[in-house]
Amino acid sequence: MHFPLSRRCLLAATLATLASTGALAADNWPTKPLHLIVGFPAGSSPDLTARALAEPLEKALGQPIIVENKVGAGGNIAAEYVARATDGYTFSVMINGNMTIAKMLNPSIRYNPLTDLQPVGLIGVAPLVLVAPAKAPEGKAFFEAATQAGNSWSYGSPGVGTIGHLGMELLKSRAKIKPEHIPYPGYPQVFNGIQGGDLQLSMLPPALAMNQIQAGKLRGIGVTSAARSPLAPGLPSLKELGIANYDMEIWNAVAAPKAMPKAHVEKLALAVGEIVRSPEMRQKLALQGWQAVGSSPEGLKNRIDADVKALGTIIEEQNIRAQ
Repeated sequence: MHFPLSRRCLLAATLATLASTGALAADNWPTKPLHLIVGFPAGSSPDLTARALAEPLEKALGQPIIVENKVGAGGNIAAEYVARATDGYTFSVMINGNMTIAKMLNPSIRYNPLTDLQPVGLIGVAPLVLVAPAKAPEGKAFFEAATQAGNSWSYGSPGVGTIGHLGMELLKSRAKIKPEHIPYPGYPQVFNGIQGGDLQLSMLPPALAMNQIQAGKLRGIGVTSAARSPLAPGLPSLKELGIANYDMEIWNAVAAPKAMPKAHVEKLALAVGEIVRSPEMRQKLALQGWQAVGSSPEGLKNRIDADVKALGTIIEEQNIRAQ
């Protein structure tokens, strides 16, 4: 799917106007191809997002965008590579963990996301869905049952330090419930654990959760975002169910190394934001399970700060370390 000529012209004209008024650098950056680094394999969600972004971004900036996969350590190998880049032509699509709590979870990693990366723009967000067995009670009655169960209930996640684990630990703190954690290799195994009666609750991505909820195999309790989500139609937010101060989403974003000049970051951010907010990109992201945002660097920084505050507190209080 190609962007209409009128939209491409509008973006180019906007960039040119900002450059002429001094809002962007006076130079003509970029003058050579840019490298877009992804920390996950081809076909993964971050990879699909990066490749969907690359084509219109090439047109907006007038240079090729070379997508490179540097896989490993949950995206931290790629994040470290980007953090250390000094060429001014390397940037990345990352998931929230790589840009926020990576160093807290694993002090041995060799980059600090809060000081070695620059936020460019938030691409898309999605809540997790709190799920339970199909016969579980709904709404506030579910939390009443969870409170009465104490630590006799168990919840599953794809492993220690994952967003499913941290999100549940945050919920335990906010809702005053005490289910025990059982780590699994991945979300499919978590789903099987709920089906088999080994688990009483978990947090799943909406793309996985909604299919099973609609098939009657799981009970959807609520979404972790501050408000209802179009990715999980019909489900209330946990706030609606009386869980105060609970707002957590998974997200992906564009990040640049600290060495990239601010003016170039601003130019990149303007182009990325315009593309992500376009109807074409919104549709692509929705198919991938994301609600498009297209924020400014400041908007992304605010999201990073909020995540670090909420999840960082849980990590430090419970001394959680990635395995």
